[in-house]
Amino acid sequence: MHTDPTSNAPQKGLQDLDQVVIRFAGDSGDGMQLTGDQFTRTTALMGNDIATFPDFPAEIRAPAGTVPGVSAFQLRFSSFDIHTPGDAPDVLVAMNPAALKVHLKELKKDGVLLLNTASFGALDLKKAKYDKDPRSDGTLSGWRVIEVDLEARTREALASSPLDNRGKDRCKNMYALGILYWMFHRDVAPTEKAIADKFKKKPEIVEANLLAMKAGYAYAETTEVFQTAYRVSPAPMRPGTYRNIQGNQALSLGLVAASKRANLPIFLGSYPITPASDILHQLSSYKHHGVTTFQAEDEIAAVASAIGASYSGQLGVTSTSGPGMALKAEAIGLAVMAELPLVILNVQRAGPSTGMPTKTQQADLMQAMYGRNGECPVAVLAASTPGDAFEVAYEAVRIAVKYMLPVIVLSDGYIANGSEPWLLPDVDRLPPIEVKFAPPSSDGSKFQPYQRDPATLARPWARPGTPGLMHRIGGIEKKDGTGNICYDADNHAHMVATRAKKVANIADDLPPLTTFGPRTGDVLVLGWGSPRGAITAATQRLQQQGHRISCAFLRHLNPLPKDLEALLRGFKQVVLPELNSGQLAMLLRARFLIDVQSYSQVDGQPFKSHDLEAHLTQVLAASKEVK
Repeated sequence: MHTDPTSNAPQKGLQDLDQVVIRFAGDSGDGMQLTGDQFTRTTALMGNDIATFPDFPAEIRAPAGTVPGVSAFQLRFSSFDIHTPGDAPDVLVAMNPAALKVHLKELKKDGVLLLNTASFGALDLKKAKYDKDPRSDGTLSGWRVIEVDLEARTREALASSPLDNRGKDRCKNMYALGILYWMFHRDVAPTEKAIADKFKKKPEIVEANLLAMKAGYAYAETTEVFQTAYRVSPAPMRPGTYRNIQGNQALSLGLVAASKRANLPIFLGSYPITPASDILHQLSSYKHHGVTTFQAEDEIAAVASAIGASYSGQLGVTSTSGPGMALKAEAIGLAVMAELPLVILNVQRAGPSTGMPTKTQQADLMQAMYGRNGECPVAVLAASTPGDAFEVAYEAVRIAVKYMLPVIVLSDGYIANGSEPWLLPDVDRLPPIEVKFAPPSSDGSKFQPYQRDPATLARPWARPGTPGLMHRIGGIEKKDGTGNICYDADNHAHMVATRAKKVANIADDLPPLTTFGPRTGDVLVLGWGSPRGAITAATQRLQQQGHRISCAFLRHLNPLPKDLEALLRGFKQVVLPELNSGQLAMLLRARFLIDVQSYSQVDGQPFKSHDLEAHLTQVLAASKEVK
């Protein structure tokens, strides 16, 4: 058995490809996420560029074999730079009829369909709402169908294993993984190590999974069903050390890096919520880096504890999703009034209400901008890729402590759970984060907690217990300078304007926008957040066709970059794709009186680059008529 792709090729034909998109789909208990993760890790170690899209069912445990219970994992790997996990899979692994029903329509024509025939009994078909067996009624015509009884094959491979049949059946995903490893010339060694580490306390589980994977590899190598193996060469990448990273991991690491740079311990007050919970899990493992995590009893307690940590001189952070943001709103207003640094991570999901917890959306922008009572401005940033989330988290800390205000970071489920190769940054080159605490007062003068820095309008950060710095704090309006409670109408108007001006001053700190393409032309595609990959891919293809189209991406949403208006006016038409009903497009039209065209999608799924390309082609045609 050839398990090393650097050695001689398998006995059958070997065909070179520049990219492949694979989707694993089955029940939540079929191990699709684990299978996809192992394929991703192996492929990353082999030097390919990678983008992934895990797609979880919205219900915690939907009935087995039903459409609502289907879990999927898509990955795209290539020999060149890629920006999305692919629009449609070349290979679909369907572990049951429900997985087939949900995902078959996405599979490319002439693509490979690997079916687990063990799950195609009459009851399985009924659960998936198939009236007839799709294998025999012409439904699967047009695809290359490979039928394997994964349960029977796995039990056969594990005949000597001490596991019972139920335990053996759980290894069928590893049998399928072995088949895919042969088909795409992957090395099994990284998975052997990963499984040994994951189940090191259960050697019988390790042995069973590895036997199943190797049996699947051998089956593909020896059976006549598989005629060709495929090879994707490594992608050229900048020199350096890489790791595969997900968005939630990157947010966590960005916070830790910023805390080290600022010499501030982190306090995370959080309440578990999909898809943000992994931030709490990740940061809880960094106690040795000065991180304190607190799992609160509810969202209000979580944000209130983080505000308390900021008051005490630590870096207060809270993480949540849209429903949690609604509950945190009043307390965020307290942080605005008290003018304390606070970082709020909102990993968006499809709503409203509980909505679709595992599906992605960008619909919390208006909530982030205006979702508090009174005039209550905060800084708002958005991450656009898993790797970018590191820089955005770092930037959020820099802004929060420099300007003494809350910063909301918008991520989403697609970024949080997706992954890509990430070049580890040079820590010494990260931007400095300077923290100035108010010094002790020894001359008996009255401390002025709202006496501001002339450039930033930030007030002093006074740690409790510092001699001479006793002052008032709370949610009642303050007298500028003294911090005393004040109901004077003119002072209130002044404080409202001052807090708004403080946020606006952040724009003085922002670099010019970067465009991919010329800064003038027929069409500008503007983006924020996770549509970045689809926008980049579509724009690049249209540029290669000779079109005068460019794209740019906003990291800072409040305040907006100073050069944004001039950039927008340099194009005949501006298109803004968003996974909402056009929220930022509406804000930009109101702000600049420019006809920013909204391209909206609200189905809980990320954009497909080819759909976006088709829309932009129509816009480009219309732009030819615009003088």
